[in-house]
Amino acid sequence: MTGYAQVRGQLNGLGFTLSLKSVNHRFLDIHFRTPADTDALEVKLRRALKERIGRGHIELTLTVERGGGEAFTFNRPLVGGYIEAFRRIAREFDVRAEPDLNALLKLPGAMDSNSLPAGGELETAVLAKLPEAVARLNDMRAEEGRGMERELRERMARLQAATAEVEKLRAVMVKAHMERLHARLRELLAGHVDPERVLQEAALLAERSDVHEEIVRLGTHVQHFLGLLEGGGGEVGKKLDFLLQEMNREANTLLSKTTGVAGEALRITEMGLAMKAEIEKSREQVQNIE
Repeated sequence: MTGYAQVRGQLNGLGFTLSLKSVNHRFLDIHFRTPADTDALEVKLRRALKERIGRGHIELTLTVERGGGEAFTFNRPLVGGYIEAFRRIAREFDVRAEPDLNALLKLPGAMDSNSLPAGGELETAVLAKLPEAVARLNDMRAEEGRGMERELRERMARLQAATAEVEKLRAVMVKAHMERLHARLRELLAGHVDPERVLQEAALLAERSDVHEEIVRLGTHVQHFLGLLEGGGGEVGKKLDFLLQEMNREANTLLSKTTGVAGEALRITEMGLAMKAEIEKSREQVQNIE
């Protein structure tokens, strides 16, 4: 889920800003933009983020400022050399482009860390601010989550309505299959076919004649899905995704049983396709839920 948060801190005349930005992602994917020589801090920040966030593409940015608002210094020779080389290459190959400053500042040594506090003081101060930043980020993500929950509930309601209509039409489909069964049996008997084959054909058509089990299982899965939305719990997104996979399996089975039916029973096929559409759209949403 998407969100943004920013917190500020002070340390021995230096100010720092810690920013977190998240966008949708099936897994937890963390990226850092921090001053040079803060590798140890990144390791600790990564560990702390994994403890607090389950999913999302997370971008953490740490900037340090001197007292009086002066920006944290950069390595002028390195930065200047990079820009000059970039423009020389652009002129040589007749390419119209400008250097990417975001990429530039990620170069090792681009930011001058000479004035960073020693003895782990910066690590301690930044890590102390991280919970506040994550809390603000999660507040924004939770707001998006509430909107997502409303949409999922609406989709489950439409899925329940489609299931209820299939239940009403079940008798029509059973009748259509029984008519096919009788016609098939007459063909087989008229052709003096082996009785064993007659029984096999009858058993196969009888098995395909009813969708009651699929309807019951779909209803159970929907109720379980709504219960998870209500109660939450750990890794609820993965549980919801699993339930939607099971719903999709039942919808596919239901559709396979309507193959060849005609008349009013075709309405069941329409409802089955509508179910699959709601399930697929719901799966797109739950991929982003923790």
